[in-house]
Amino acid sequence: MATLREVKKRIKSVKSTRRITSAMEMVAAAKLRRAQQRVEQARPYAEKMDEMLKHLAAGSQGEISHPYFEEREIKKKLLVVITSDRGLYGSYNSNIIRHATIWLDENKDFGMELVLVGKKGNDFFKRRPYPIVGYYHDWGGVLDYSKAKDIVQFLTNRFVQKDVDEITLLYTRFLSMVKYRVTFEKYLPIPRPETAVDTEETMSDYIFEPNAEQIYASLMPGYATTKLVTALAESFASEHGSRMIAMNAATKNAGEMIDNLTLDYNKARQAQITKELLEVVAGAEALKG
Repeated sequence: MATLREVKKRIKSVKSTRRITSAMEMVAAAKLRRAQQRVEQARPYAEKMDEMLKHLAAGSQGEISHPYFEEREIKKKLLVVITSDRGLYGSYNSNIIRHATIWLDENKDFGMELVLVGKKGNDFFKRRPYPIVGYYHDWGGVLDYSKAKDIVQFLTNRFVQKDVDEITLLYTRFLSMVKYRVTFEKYLPIPRPETAVDTEETMSDYIFEPNAEQIYASLMPGYATTKLVTALAESFASEHGSRMIAMNAATKNAGEMIDNLTLDYNKARQAQITKELLEVVAGAEALKG
C-alpha cells in the first residue's frame, strides 16, 4: 500500500496535470473560434466559385476545353491526406488514417501516390510501402496561404503533366464545435459542368469577353486554390474542436482522480492516527500493570 507521502505526491502531480490540460482546453477554444470564422468566410466564397462555374458553363456554346476537366483512363491515383502536426487530439488523427488505409486498400489495383499534410500522417505512412511524393508540415493549426498555394501548384502540375489521372482530398469537414465528418472529395479532374448545348438553354444575360474558354483559363487556378484552402480551413477547425474536447475530458478525469486519491489519503491518514492512538493506549495500560 502506498505511503501517505507517496499519495500526497501523486495528488500534487495530478493537480499540476489538470492545470495544464485546463489551459490547453482554453487555448484550443480560442483557436477554434478563429478557425470557425475562417470556415464561415471560406464556405460562401467556395459556393460562389461553384455558382460562377455553372453560370459560365451554361452560357458557353460548344465544348469547354481546359486541362482541369480532362477525364482519362485512370492508371494512377493520388490521395491528399490532411492530418494534424501534433497529438493530444483524441481519435482525430487515427480516424483519418484509418479511412486513408481503407481507401488505399480498396484502390490497390491502381498506381498510388500520397501527399501528406501534417506530421501525424507522415509518421504513420513513412513506415508503410506507399510512395510519398509530397509532405507539408509545421502549420501549427493555422492556415498558411503561401503553403496552400505551393500544394495547389504541385497537385495541378502532376495532373496536367499526366503523372496522375485522379486526385482525391481526404480531410475532416467541420460540422460544429463538437462534431466533424471525415470526407473524401474529388479534387481533379473537376466534374464538367453542363453547357448551354447540353441543357438546350442559353444565357443571354452573359457576354463573354474575349471568350468563355479564356475566362476558364483565368478562373480555374483560383477555383483549385479555393477548394484546397476550404478543405484546410475545415480540417484545422475540426482539429481544434477535437483538442478542446480531448482536453476537457482529460481535465474531468484528472478531477475524478484527485477526488479518489484524496479519499485514499484521508483513509490512510485516519488509519495511521488510529494505529498511533492504539499504541499510546496500549503503552498506558502497560505502565498501569
